[in-house]
Amino acid sequence: MTQIPDPAEKFVGIQISPISFIDEGVDAVLDTLQNRVGVNVLMLGTVSWLGLKTGRSISYKLDGWPDHGVPEPFTMRGGAYFNPDPRYYQNTLIKDFRARDAEMEGKDILDLVLPAAHARGMKVYVELMEPFFKYAGHGSVNNIAIPGLAQVMEVDVYGRRKDEPSTSNPDYRNWIHAIIEDQVRNHAIDGIMWCNERNSPLDQMMQGQAPGDFSEPARREALDRGIDVEACRRACIRMHEFLQAAIAGETFDDGAFITFLRVLMDNPALLVWERFWLERNKDLDRELYGLVKWCKPGLPFGLNVWNRNHFNIFRRAQWPWAEQTMYADWVKPITYQHQSGEIWAKELGIFQRTILRDFDPAAAAAVMQAMLGLKEAPLDSVIQAGMDPDTYVYGQCADALRGVHGKAQVYMGLGIDAPRVRADQAKCTPDIAYRSVMATYRAGGHGIVLAPNYASMHLTNLDGVARALQELGLKE
Repeated sequence: MTQIPDPAEKFVGIQISPISFIDEGVDAVLDTLQNRVGVNVLMLGTVSWLGLKTGRSISYKLDGWPDHGVPEPFTMRGGAYFNPDPRYYQNTLIKDFRARDAEMEGKDILDLVLPAAHARGMKVYVELMEPFFKYAGHGSVNNIAIPGLAQVMEVDVYGRRKDEPSTSNPDYRNWIHAIIEDQVRNHAIDGIMWCNERNSPLDQMMQGQAPGDFSEPARREALDRGIDVEACRRACIRMHEFLQAAIAGETFDDGAFITFLRVLMDNPALLVWERFWLERNKDLDRELYGLVKWCKPGLPFGLNVWNRNHFNIFRRAQWPWAEQTMYADWVKPITYQHQSGEIWAKELGIFQRTILRDFDPAAAAAVMQAMLGLKEAPLDSVIQAGMDPDTYVYGQCADALRGVHGKAQVYMGLGIDAPRVRADQAKCTPDIAYRSVMATYRAGGHGIVLAPNYASMHLTNLDGVARALQELGLKE
């Protein structure tokens, strides 16, 4: 039975790029979102080099252009779309990162949007996602024009510089702290949505990459915690060598899965490094939560939670909901329904190429679904079918609510025209949008966030959201 939400506690958010306000005009965008859709919270991307966060549609070649905005690619350069206050960046070498897109020249997106939104009774949350750079599949800018950025990169197990900044590097970490404090103190924002989508060392190896982070700052932190870094490095090398052999199709006497367990048990320092990495990753989330509360105790801080956390058995174990409530006022589980069949198949593919390669793919998928509590289409049709809102959105919302034990609000991240990567992938429809909203409230969710970016959403699909909100008494 659908829960009847309290209109006084309405939370209907939407993730939106700065460019949408430039293309369509601030008042026109707010009119559409408030009056046509029923949105009352803007999740505004303010710092990014990823098209999915601050640009126009990144899947226009496959999906065409939406029924609003400017129908042409945005040659974004990325960066900060507000004016950084130099006072906050004294303890980092990353100082020159203001966006230089011609369309945004001389414009501070927070100064443009905040007054107009507040005049309408709409809230504005800042949306930030780490990693900020070079994120495949998110429309990343090819060249990041930040002086000295190469100095803060991760180092892999073989001593080679990787392509993501090290979160242990004090310059990079202090920069993240600074961009949060700058916006919280200098702008009348109503909240922060933080997203952390980093791959752990084991995750990296399962995907065929050499693991990190063995940069000097990370090594020093590990030594300070009493960790034998060299033992961990040797263990990571051994696991990387095994997984490379598995991906290459090498034969193992006892099969890939048993051999994986043997390598893991013979090299327990690997788990020490995985645990160290995980805690440092969570430390960043905790630090930002504490920073926001120090600056403005009443300002909401929420986590945009990666859907890989419910598609991957290792990540599911590593990121329990109850723990996240210690550093979040609310959580947003990502459930991009029509897109998620392909993401689920891709996640399974990581295991099928490595530790589960000796098992029938359909049988392995069924077992994995059972372990993860998924009740979706079989592997051979899930990409085309997508995931059913009545089982997938409902189930993930119920799981999150059970996991937070009433200590955090649950705002479901609903995919509206989330970028597709193949022509036979399921498309969003007004019915999918409608049923996703209804499934959220039927499960007991506290609100919704329409995602990943308004710039790629069709208004006709957003009409499905509006219909559900009207039926729920959340829109006139």
